[in-house]
Amino acid sequence: MSDPPLRTPQILSIYLQISQYPILAKQIRRRMREELYRRGVISRERLEAEVKEKAELSQKREGLVNPLAEEGDDIWEQRLGQIRDQLTDFYFAYNLPIELFETLTGELLADRGVHREENGLAPFNPELTPVDILLRRLNQLEALSGERRDRARAEAEDVAAVLVKTLISDQPGFVRLARRWLSKEDFQYLQSRRIGEGKIGGKAGGLLLAWRILRTALPQEIRRMTIPNSYFIGADVFYRFLADHRLEYPNQKYKPLEQVRSEFPAIEREFLKHRLPEEVSDRLREMIQTTGDTPLVARSSSLLEDGFGTAFAGKYISIFCPNQGSPQERLRDLTTAVRRIYASVFNPDALFYRRRMGLLETDERMSVLLQEVQGGTYHDGFFPTLAGVAFSYSPIVWDSRLRKEEGFCRLVMGLGTRAVARVAEDYPRLVMLSHPALRPENTPAEVRRYSQKTVDVVDLRSAQISSWPVSRLLNADYPALRWLASVDRGDTVMPVFSIGPDFAPERMVLTLDNFLKQSGFVGLLKGVLSTLAREYGVPVNLEFAVTLDPESATPEMRFHLLQCRAQTGMSGGISFKIPKGIPAEDKFFIATRVVPQGAVRQVDTVCYVDPQAYGALADAGERKTVAGIVGRLNKLLEGRSFILIGPGRWGSINPLLGVPVTYADIFNARALVELAVGEQGAIPEPSYGTHFFQDLVEANIYPIAVVPDHPGDLFRGEWMAKAKNSLAEMLPDARNPNDCVKLVNIPREFDGKKMDLLMDGETAVAFLIEPDRDGYPERAR
Repeated sequence: MSDPPLRTPQILSIYLQISQYPILAKQIRRRMREELYRRGVISRERLEAEVKEKAELSQKREGLVNPLAEEGDDIWEQRLGQIRDQLTDFYFAYNLPIELFETLTGELLADRGVHREENGLAPFNPELTPVDILLRRLNQLEALSGERRDRARAEAEDVAAVLVKTLISDQPGFVRLARRWLSKEDFQYLQSRRIGEGKIGGKAGGLLLAWRILRTALPQEIRRMTIPNSYFIGADVFYRFLADHRLEYPNQKYKPLEQVRSEFPAIEREFLKHRLPEEVSDRLREMIQTTGDTPLVARSSSLLEDGFGTAFAGKYISIFCPNQGSPQERLRDLTTAVRRIYASVFNPDALFYRRRMGLLETDERMSVLLQEVQGGTYHDGFFPTLAGVAFSYSPIVWDSRLRKEEGFCRLVMGLGTRAVARVAEDYPRLVMLSHPALRPENTPAEVRRYSQKTVDVVDLRSAQISSWPVSRLLNADYPALRWLASVDRGDTVMPVFSIGPDFAPERMVLTLDNFLKQSGFVGLLKGVLSTLAREYGVPVNLEFAVTLDPESATPEMRFHLLQCRAQTGMSGGISFKIPKGIPAEDKFFIATRVVPQGAVRQVDTVCYVDPQAYGALADAGERKTVAGIVGRLNKLLEGRSFILIGPGRWGSINPLLGVPVTYADIFNARALVELAVGEQGAIPEPSYGTHFFQDLVEANIYPIAVVPDHPGDLFRGEWMAKAKNSLAEMLPDARNPNDCVKLVNIPREFDGKKMDLLMDGETAVAFLIEPDRDGYPERAR
């Protein structure tokens, strides 16, 4: 059966203009016209009449008042020829199949003595060929068999590489990997779901690549895995949107942090005033008709995002769209989400991440990945049973039995928003894949405290994203209850084995114990991570969702892959031995839980947020002022060896639980120390796997949790209390609420000494040392 006609006549015209055999273009078009006449598509007379009509119109558009006098015969014939070619391409592309075009071209090549290649196909230059014809060529190459297929393998990879660079990303690391894996089916799927003509970006490309690798390498497991129904808005739409509405901000990336931060809300408002191109809105309207009222998520997929070495984790935004109401309301919400993602290109974290990674001069182009949200409905809430993030390598462990190379995951019930963000007084289930039953919590009280309390869902009734208490979902009629919950019996927390008359939702604790033991999830996830890490050649991290079959007597699960990218930073870990014999009076702090491997030498400055002073602040605004001071110091201390020390959870969404900094506020620091004090104490893990944690790991900022009341830990708070505050010297205009922020010059306070911080994976010790000395004195070893 013949292939359908080409979608656009430009495919033919571009191919003929840039063909490696341009002298044949005239002959090929003559044959094309003969076919048009022979098949009755248009007569010779009608075509020539249309050519003359359009040529005369083109003269008028050019302002020729007297064409016969102002334009010579040679120019007139050239004008006729160009329009004749354009009309030939138009009628052929919309009425005749591409296979006929290839036949005509092949016959003319053969007539001129151009021989076919060893694989039996005509010579081909993929770099100069439009996408539709590239896809046809790849289809031909993959259809070969035996020795012909082997001989064509190099050309198939060449064609695939051009398709990757044209449709997805031109990042060399990604292209090298994708050209070996992606097939014509992947590119055809992409083409059928692409809105616009531009690249689809790193996040979308990483998903397609990972999915192809898993389908090929894990054929036995693939029945339990899937990816969401997805659509892709190309990067060209972003360009058109900016150009149509004059939304260029070329100097924004060079401005100071305070200015970027203050101007961003106005930029976002300006983006939301304007409409997407009409044909893009039409395609989105068609997409909504296809997806129905299934909730959607719009995710950033910039061309720099999810690269090898530059993850951009959390720098741009993902927006859930409940997709409820009338078609007009659903389209409005979706286009608003797309425009907000476009505006996020100019948000402070993204710009300062690009600055840190040396990408300020690289043009940032934003694509958008649109996906159906995975999950089901329960009590007017739509959500997956579980969602989370997973890493194939763990840079930090809290127990010597744990194997870093087997990785870890962060699991939450409901939407995955709580797996990637530091949220108020809520905790995911942290699972080390080598020992899934080994928890960082040691007692039933800690298990209760560090369990998830709130679930994010798409509220179908209110058509918005809502946070529901766990007790609202862990009812006796919730199908997955026995796999997710445990019963709090006071002195112990036991998995649910049966639901009796004394069932009480308020006694349910979200532990996921039965799910982890009986579903096969851990084995599946380990296989997925190890397979992808092997093929990527570096550790990887994933975002995923899990749905459980409500009718099954066992936890039959479906694993939904949502994102895959290379894991960056601290992936190897250099082992440092802690020297013995360090005098007690030289030790500043010691941490013994969840410690990385590495060293920070010759620290000369500590930025310290006093826990008591911070806790006494009256409102969130003052606490955000503290975060602003830290951000200004981060800029001023660039190039210096400095560390941050403060209470609770740095980067928390809730300012009550810690200083609400973002990446742009801390990226020059060498280490970030979290003090567990008061009600905020005993942090079991430093937000493994959150976007904030990934920022620290990628930037080689060592995260350390110090629990002063924990045996073995130490913090010399009295040193900080006695030290002179140098903040006014560096920021004389800063308003320092309650004198929270203290900038301590180590050499000035400690007789010219500096500080070394050594971490061996089990213990971190910060201690005073003579300046410019390579290591600790021999006497102390």
